[in-house]
Amino acid sequence: MLTQQEIERRYKNVRSRMHQEHLDALIVCGNQYAGFEGAVLYMSGFEIVHRYVYVLLPLEGQPTLVFPREARWIGDKAKPWVKDHVWPDIPGQWIRERAQERKWKRIGVYGMNFIMAVRDYRELAQGPFELVPFDFQFDIARAVKSQEELVQVRDAMAIILEGFWALVEAYEPGKTEAEIMAPAVKTFFARGAGPRMMNIVLSGSDGQAQAHFKVPGLRAVAPDDLLLYSLEITGAGGYWVEFSRALLRGKPSDTTRRMADAYPDALEKARKLMRAGELASNVHRAIGDTFAMHGFKLGHLSGHSIGTTMIEHPAIGSKSDVPLEENMIFSLHPQVVDQEGKVCLYTQDTYRIGKAEGDCLASVPWKFFTGQESRTLAAR
Repeated sequence: MLTQQEIERRYKNVRSRMHQEHLDALIVCGNQYAGFEGAVLYMSGFEIVHRYVYVLLPLEGQPTLVFPREARWIGDKAKPWVKDHVWPDIPGQWIRERAQERKWKRIGVYGMNFIMAVRDYRELAQGPFELVPFDFQFDIARAVKSQEELVQVRDAMAIILEGFWALVEAYEPGKTEAEIMAPAVKTFFARGAGPRMMNIVLSGSDGQAQAHFKVPGLRAVAPDDLLLYSLEITGAGGYWVEFSRALLRGKPSDTTRRMADAYPDALEKARKLMRAGELASNVHRAIGDTFAMHGFKLGHLSGHSIGTTMIEHPAIGSKSDVPLEENMIFSLHPQVVDQEGKVCLYTQDTYRIGKAEGDCLASVPWKFFTGQESRTLAAR
């Protein structure tokens, strides 16, 4: 359970952004889709296990958890610190009527485009008030992590690294992609991640990986298959972290080797720029320019802020001219691809923004792991 001081800090920061946008209230949306549940947890302490729920936060006054009636028996309702709960047939109708009663004119919505149920939006759209997208403002309000939050982030990082080493130990050609992944998932669940995980893979033969993610399946792995497992989980506290390293028993292809040669320089340039006052776009540019000098390009954004939601603002991208602040947490995951967009190499790390440079939360070297390493030797 969070301290009252932490809860008040969150509401103060969010309400400050609401005040700047002249909002009377904010609807925070969450559902069970992996990565979309966290904003509700952040604002109420409620853990979504199925369906969806909203937190209705007025600019002044107490928040309310608004559940659809069919979710009355789903989730531990005693766990959240928000104690005002309602279960209307159509949550959007209930919120619209509440807004009309209180004569609200502008209502912010976090998750209107990707999370809010269509039936609820239809009801809200009939109201006499303005619905204001509030994703960016909400994420910026929660981007700088408190000391309480950093404890949870580091706990999640310890879990993901334990799972990674279980994966390395399980790696053996002849096994399937799923069999290699399974011990890591077992570790994650046993340590409290629950359903909050997304573990996918980039893979391919002849020492190189195809440039698209997929679910680890029943394909048997050969010695020269390159495996890039993308591990994305939370700890028991609900904070997401991400991590990835390459697995390869055989030899990398010439293309993969040239990509790998570019990675250390690109990652170190990025780490040094992950400091307070630097623009997020400059971090992205440093990575992209480094890979371009080697004849490659980036597959997508270099990274993003991360917290109780898997992907938060700001992004590390070319148009993200947002100043970084100390104790922001970012996933840095540059995917380098060839000019045809068919072959790629990938890595992930979770960083804390520091005063002078970034703090990588994993002390695991970037290399091709063969499955024969021990955790102690690899850290040397």
